[in-house]
Amino acid sequence: MSGQQAAVEPIGTVSRGLALLVAGAMFMEIMDGTVIAPAAPHIGESFGVPAVAVNVAITAYVLSVAVLIPISGWLADRYGARRIFTTAVAVFTVASIGCAAAPSLALLVAARVLMGVGGAMMVPVGRLVVLRTTAKTDLIRAIAYLTWPALVAPVIAPALGGILSTYASWRWIFLINVPLGIAGFALALRLVPDVRAPEGRPLDWRGFALVAVGTAALVVGLESIGSTHPHWAPAVLGLAIAAVALGAAVRYLLRTDRPLVDLRVLRIATYRVTALAGSGYRAAITAIPFLLPLFFQLGFGWTAAQAGLVVIALFVGNIAIKPATTPLLRRFGIRPVMVASILAGAVFLVGMAFLQPTTSLPVVLVLLLASGVARSVGFTAYNTVAFGDVPAERMTPANTLLSTLQELGGGLGVAVGALLVRLGEPVAAATGLGEGTGVAFRVAFVLLAVLLLGPLVAALRLPRTAGAVVTGRG
Repeated sequence: MSGQQAAVEPIGTVSRGLALLVAGAMFMEIMDGTVIAPAAPHIGESFGVPAVAVNVAITAYVLSVAVLIPISGWLADRYGARRIFTTAVAVFTVASIGCAAAPSLALLVAARVLMGVGGAMMVPVGRLVVLRTTAKTDLIRAIAYLTWPALVAPVIAPALGGILSTYASWRWIFLINVPLGIAGFALALRLVPDVRAPEGRPLDWRGFALVAVGTAALVVGLESIGSTHPHWAPAVLGLAIAAVALGAAVRYLLRTDRPLVDLRVLRIATYRVTALAGSGYRAAITAIPFLLPLFFQLGFGWTAAQAGLVVIALFVGNIAIKPATTPLLRRFGIRPVMVASILAGAVFLVGMAFLQPTTSLPVVLVLLLASGVARSVGFTAYNTVAFGDVPAERMTPANTLLSTLQELGGGLGVAVGALLVRLGEPVAAATGLGEGTGVAFRVAFVLLAVLLLGPLVAALRLPRTAGAVVTGRG
């Protein structure tokens, strides 16, 4: 079967396997973006450096992923999706071995940069192939496969990182990628069709430079805000450079004929809601598994193990509702389900603000379970509607832009969560809510709920028929 034939084949057994393969790759990529944080003290002790110094390894990975995602679509069109995807899996696996064997922090950072190179190519290209080889009417089923990694990985990564670094070695965090990477490489050779653009187009170097500088500066700024000890000088400088570079990039990309990132695709209402409002939703919801363990430890006096195990209730909610997400979307439509999930997410965030150390454990677990359900349904609704109205010829730029925005949205969530906790204490003091770390987290949860108003308004403005071609309701 040729690559061109594969590009129009509706989803079937082979495509289901492809979707699961890409989902597995996405799981590895998201896991490695977050799993290192709880192991930082052990890594620092191993290298004889403070734990906070290990943050540079986290930033290096996120930075390389964010900067290189914009050229992933161009590489797939130019050299073929199978070649780029398999190369990315191989690079990611080799880099994982390099991380596990690193004798110093400098070499760990270098290996993390290489891992980011693989991650930047692996997930966007894999998703692009799934989108190109799936009929519109079957897209909802394919997207369901691609959604679970974003739900599961951020929740279980902290627990896994803590357990491996405490009871085995932090190096196992990376070694577990090796068998997964080898299996993924072998499966990719069989399952990934060699789709590519009919004609190779030149790389938009000017667009790439502007986007790369702006994205890199934005990541540095966000990471500086979200770190344990904020660094305000690089944060302000990074965000200022990002504003200038990304502003120039937007002006340039809207004027050039063949841009690296085609912003004109944002004119499609259903895509725009996922790319912009959906990124805001992702940022707010991503902050929850970041804040909850800290809230339970600092506000309730729980151990890290207790907090990590309780937060897994989010993961249980994610998985429990998964079989019902597709029927829900088909039965009620995209807009009602999206609105309901946003409202439910806001209510559960406010509920978290009212949790006390005396709250019974079953109540805590039920609240987190319900929050996980809303989270799962919301992400699935956004990801399903994203490409429903995007023409096949614009799938590459749409996928590239969405991948970049989602990567930044995830990073923004952690930074926003950290910033809201810091704002929580003065806000609580000014409003007479009391003092203490626990109060700061409670204020942060309420503010996150308020931030969901933006995505809610955008969802309400969607037409009733939004995503009908995907859900089969139109």
